[in-house]
Amino acid sequence: MRDGKGTAGRQARAISAKLIAACACAATAGAHAQSTVRLTEDDLQKRANGVLALMSYSIVPDITTSSLNIRGGSGSTSGSTGFYMTQLGGGDTVSKSVPIYLEGVIAASRYDPTFVATQGAESRSIPTKWNSVSATGGVGWDFKLTDELKLRPIFNFALGNVTSDLRAASWYVGQRTGREIDFLDRGSLNAYGLGGSLMLDYEHYRPGYEVDVELRYSDIRLQSFDSSSAVKGNAVAQSANLWARYRAPTGITMLQRPLRYVLELTHSEFLGDQRGALGFDRLTALGAGLELDSSAYDMIITRTRLVGRYVFGNNVSGFSVGLAVSF
Repeated sequence: MRDGKGTAGRQARAISAKLIAACACAATAGAHAQSTVRLTEDDLQKRANGVLALMSYSIVPDITTSSLNIRGGSGSTSGSTGFYMTQLGGGDTVSKSVPIYLEGVIAASRYDPTFVATQGAESRSIPTKWNSVSATGGVGWDFKLTDELKLRPIFNFALGNVTSDLRAASWYVGQRTGREIDFLDRGSLNAYGLGGSLMLDYEHYRPGYEVDVELRYSDIRLQSFDSSSAVKGNAVAQSANLWARYRAPTGITMLQRPLRYVLELTHSEFLGDQRGALGFDRLTALGAGLELDSSAYDMIITRTRLVGRYVFGNNVSGFSVGLAVSF
């Protein structure tokens, strides 16, 4: 059972322009003397939906997105973009006699788009910072299909908040547009999510090795509420994930138990509003590490794992280090 998520950074080589289109305010150059920095109601709606689409990466437990560090390419005339996310969570079944499955995830992310507004020969960068926090819970039930295979439907619920701050750039935008931009300048957007997941859990344990495989499909619908402005947004978080882990003794004994080596494979397909929002449709992670067994002692933590992972997908690649514990 997965009970921890890695939280080290990964840097992307490239990022799709779809991220800017989904989440950015429009800051365009005009060929005339009059500035054309505009903010229409359609722009507001698209931006609110885009913010929730980014939050959707945080609310579904997934090793491939447990920590993301994406930087926009340099040299862009339309501005640069940064996206950072970290996620911590886990899940487990209460016991064999009480097959209730519980899971929880907390996450934080920051999206830092910078745009260039021009008026003739004059140009100026407009930095923004959007910070979000979210928490997701899940309650499920294990239906035993065989001694090693279980079907697990899960009800999921989520709650999140996005705050935005133009800071010094708000004066410039306000002067050029003559409008108040509530959502961008210290605005806030709250969101809740309801949905579910369906998981197949395979556990094949033998004295010489252990194999865990999970196949999961998640569908959670996000909807904004109680926004500081009239902006409302919605997004659909859909993903399919395959996760597999192989553990076996290294031949070394530590803390009166065998020290195990760990091999992992994770593949995620992003669907719904997540698909292409960050420039990729899928991510794959290959991991290797060590697991220390402390169950011989009277401790709450029974196992501790340190795993390094290489993550790659279309337009993105990187490396992460994850620390996980079992209770």
